Amino acid sequence: MSIIFIAEIGMNHNGNFGLLHELIKQASLSGANIAKFQLGWRDKPNEINKIDDETIELIIKICNYYEIEPMFSIIKEYAYEKIKKYNFKKYKIASRTVIENPELVKKILAEGKETFVSLGMWESKKKPFLEFSNIKYLWCKSLYPTAIWDLKGFPAYFNLNTYQGISDHTVGYEIPLLAISRGAQIVEKHFTLDKSDTTIRDHALSLLPNEFKNMVEIGKGIKKAKDVIDNL
Repeated sequence: MSIIFIAEIGMNHNGNFGLLHELIKQASLSGANIAKFQLGWRDKPNEINKIDDETIELIIKICNYYEIEPMFSIIKEYAYEKIKKYNFKKYKIASRTVIENPELVKKILAEGKETFVSLGMWESKKKPFLEFSNIKYLWCKSLYPTAIWDLKGFPAYFNLNTYQGISDHTVGYEIPLLAISRGAQIVEKHFTLDKSDTTIRDHALSLLPNEFKNMVEIGKGIKKAKDVIDNL
């Protein structure tokens, strides 16, 4: 199985949807498989992430052009009702939604589509929603940014019985590469065109296009070497 690299564009468009084209283009050129956005968060009138149907359709069109899959984190019930008609292949569930609205998570999982679920706020050793087979768990720490010394509990192994991947909020890409060396098949990392941008905090913990590309290339090399060694 190839690693899935998710470029979390999120709100790094700063509310300027004219940036969407360049962000998606650069995510694709950097080797990302998926360009991810957020729906149902900071989306009141005049807020940074007010995404309407026209913007969703624009995201789909740009992603199709650059041959990268679009995906959304579904934060609220009304966001799910809005997105269903577009028939996306996959969904993402943010850590806060797991805690704040588990019934919405179950409703989304009941569709049967592959769904990535971050557990950055989950404290129990037993994972939620185990009755669903279409779920992929992402190890996460909901700190922005996450310091190395905050990574207590980082998995020694990523596999089908633990976590399948990581949603990373550290600075740099050392931790995603460490996760790949331990078996992670999914890497989600914030993506920006300008880390010095202070519009929102996410820019500082994001990767620039050249950094994301380096992470993808090195990560694929680690995966290839690991597969060979594991089968010796």
